[in-house]
Amino acid sequence: MRMWMLPPETMCRKHLLGEHVELHMLLGSLRRGKNIDGFLAGKLVDPRRMFRRHKELVLEMERRGYRHASPLDEAECETLARRYGRTGTEIDAEANAAELA
Repeated sequence: MRMWMLPPETMCRKHLLGEHVELHMLLGSLRRGKNIDGFLAGKLVDPRRMFRRHKELVLEMERRGYRHASPLDEAECETLARRYGRTGTEIDAEANAAELA
């Protein structure tokens, strides 16, 4: 699982849709109580930004004419993310951009 945290309008179709799917995977892991410590330590995901990031990706998907039928519940995302404290994981978007270049 990975949150690229790049501007959605700059992402290719593969990475835009891939990150969208991985946000749903992250939510599923949180629902099941799976340990995501490795993803947090690797600065790959930030549960506190999950809902907002999903919304950003969906807006870009719709702008491109893609159909979206998998909304997230904001209250559920916030409740599940509370386990991870008030501060978010610092995802390195610059390093992610370099990796995709």
